[in-house]
Amino acid sequence: MSDTAPRSRADEKGGASPVTRRGGGPPASRGRTTIADGVVEKIAGLAARDVLGVHAMGSGAARTFGAVRDRVPGGGRSVSRGVKAEVGEVQTAIDLEIVVDYGVSITAVAAAVRENVVAAVERMTGLDVVEVNIAVSDVKLPDEEDDDDQESRLQ
Repeated sequence: MSDTAPRSRADEKGGASPVTRRGGGPPASRGRTTIADGVVEKIAGLAARDVLGVHAMGSGAARTFGAVRDRVPGGGRSVSRGVKAEVGEVQTAIDLEIVVDYGVSITAVAAAVRENVVAAVERMTGLDVVEVNIAVSDVKLPDEEDDDDQESRLQ
């Protein structure tokens, strides 16, 4: 009877076979991976902004403060504005605060945001998204100016 299992160079040199190797399983399963809340918040923020009908993220005060911070050198744009995530070992829950464009179906936008956020977070992190809570804090009217535009004129 012949052995049909693939052999490694260690086998040929008389070394230990992969089955009897120390370390407790395949290399990918050794150790622990932790994902910070901020990582999930950034992924969720970008995924939510990709949905048609989402005008902005965060409350009016957060957007105003963010617009000022964006103008400070090194401040950068915050992709996690309006996003809060609680990350456990295998699950996460996400809260979003959004501003929608006038005329769109809020329920349809919320459903699309949930689908996009869940897909992106689960694909990139492997975490199970147990809930995505969405608070619509404002509606952007066609004749309204953006908070970012108002801030730039104040300077």
